[in-house]
Amino acid sequence: MKIVIAPDSFKECLAAEEVAEAMARGVRGALPEAEVVCVPMADGGEGTVRALVAATGGELRRARVTGPLGEPVEAEFGLFGDGRTAVIEMAAASGLPLVPPDRRDPTKTTTYGTGELIAAALGLGVECLILGIGGSATVDGGAGMAQALGARLLDAEGKPIGWGGGDLGRLATIDLSAMDPRLRGVACDVACDVTNPLTGPSGAAAVYGPQKGATPEMVELLDANLAHFARVAERDLGVAVRDVPGSGAAGGLGAGLMAFLGARLRPGVELVIQAVGLERKLRGAGLVLVGEGRMDAQTAYGKVPVGVARLARRMGIPAVAIVGSLGEGYEAVHAEGIVACFTILDRPMALQEAVRRARELIEATAEEVLLLFLNRKSEIGNQKS
Repeated sequence: MKIVIAPDSFKECLAAEEVAEAMARGVRGALPEAEVVCVPMADGGEGTVRALVAATGGELRRARVTGPLGEPVEAEFGLFGDGRTAVIEMAAASGLPLVPPDRRDPTKTTTYGTGELIAAALGLGVECLILGIGGSATVDGGAGMAQALGARLLDAEGKPIGWGGGDLGRLATIDLSAMDPRLRGVACDVACDVTNPLTGPSGAAAVYGPQKGATPEMVELLDANLAHFARVAERDLGVAVRDVPGSGAAGGLGAGLMAFLGARLRPGVELVIQAVGLERKLRGAGLVLVGEGRMDAQTAYGKVPVGVARLARRMGIPAVAIVGSLGEGYEAVHAEGIVACFTILDRPMALQEAVRRARELIEATAEEVLLLFLNRKSEIGNQKS
């Protein structure tokens, strides 16, 4: 029997590949002869690089780049096993965890390091870039990213504007004549699971600015500056980005990637499913195991377990979820193809204990799930005969 294991990470506990390995041990405990195929998953956020590297037999790379405050940081990115695709998490270079709470100011933070990560990937001769853009510390519209790749963002006097969303209001001209020539012919896909436009009440500054340290006055300034950036980009580059769903993702980096790199914004889990070849790996499977740290009503809106389950359902394969905990409204996932949900907790316990024992709990739960599944399958077979 072929069983595919395709979980997301258990956030702040285990990476997706670690979850998959624990589930695989449990499956083999119940059915030693099973053909187990592990496909660690992600949706474009934390863990995407490692999940895609693991699923494609690729390798991790590191680069020293400019952090969101202008200080150097060591950032990780990935190269697929075929050597033709690189995967980047912008948070590795420009993420909020890289900025101490008392220094968070999105009028100053920059995506310059994300551009440097892209340049490092281009240096490997890749043909495709996949970018996960969750967890940013920035609201600069991707201006810093573009500057790192050679774009000249100039003020009225022909001088480069500074870093950060606070300086976007000085932008007068965009000149791409010196953009990195290695970008030509390179496809860029962006894992983006938000639909916020660039500006306005549901835009990058208003919705996400405060969590990055923006005061109400900063939000007003940043929103106006992003609107100005959109006007200049449309005039100089011929690309309208302000109202595109997802353009406000990562402080407007979604808009910048469209404007400067011609990127496509795509639902994260769909992009990852395609990138890891999940449909091919599911063929012939009798069961797929999915999972995440906490399953609740939000999972049904296209998070990893549901994205995998929808594909499995189309292929006639049942999906069972093994999760850290079940929250309010989790039952909605049943309508999306997840036939049953199991929490790993075997008794009441503190969160710290659950995290410490996560591997053994996942393994034990997976073994019990398989025993139940095999017994139920046997019963159905007996009824038919």
